Amino acid sequence: MLSAVIVLALLGAWELYVQLGSVDELLLPAPSAIVTALVDERALLWSNFTVTATEVGLGILLALAVGLLLAVGLHLSKTAHRAIYPLLVASVALPIPVIAPLLVVWFGYDLGPKVVIVALVAFFPIVVVTLGALSSTDSELLRVLRSMDATRWQRLRFAELPAAVPAAVSGAKIAVAVAVMGAVFAEYAGSEAGLGHMILQSIPQLETARAWAAVVVLATFAISLVALLAIVERRLRATHSPTPRGLS
Repeated sequence: MLSAVIVLALLGAWELYVQLGSVDELLLPAPSAIVTALVDERALLWSNFTVTATEVGLGILLALAVGLLLAVGLHLSKTAHRAIYPLLVASVALPIPVIAPLLVVWFGYDLGPKVVIVALVAFFPIVVVTLGALSSTDSELLRVLRSMDATRWQRLRFAELPAAVPAAVSGAKIAVAVAVMGAVFAEYAGSEAGLGHMILQSIPQLETARAWAAVVVLATFAISLVALLAIVERRLRATHSPTPRGLS
């Protein structure tokens, strides 16, 4: 309730600021104008949203799959960890607005480059959080498994992976907001549809309210995706409890 009150107060101040003529509506439309654009342009917003949502969804799934595999590999091999982890840290500094046009030139204007860019943005937090979960597996449980002559694969399967999978989803939850912006930058670089493309087209056409409506849809999508991943994470933690059943 307190968050809702704060948001309403900010929106009220924003509306009053614009209505009093303190700023040109072409630069900053009032919240009421944005709501009108959301209603009037709902068909256009929806068609572009489905494109961006597909890019983000596939990119997050790709980052989850590759990030989980890489984190397990780095956890199992200290040599690979020393060689590759610094490169992962350095990859965070890669400027997405610079990389995006190159990927578009190499792979075209279709879905592929956008998915790759979203995956690149989401990749690092997934790997880092998953590595942390693998390294902090319950030492008592590992000791019990060793006392039962469990192999390295069995320790990974019954103790470490059950902690790593929910952690990978948690890393994706952290990366979602940035991943959505990554999709927008990718569409800026070259696209024929998507909310980023819509924003890029609306501003020169002086359709500022429509551009802000697209931003509202993007923000709502990011919040919804974080909430969905939080539910998935909770269920994974509940169903993948690290128990040594199945050892032989």
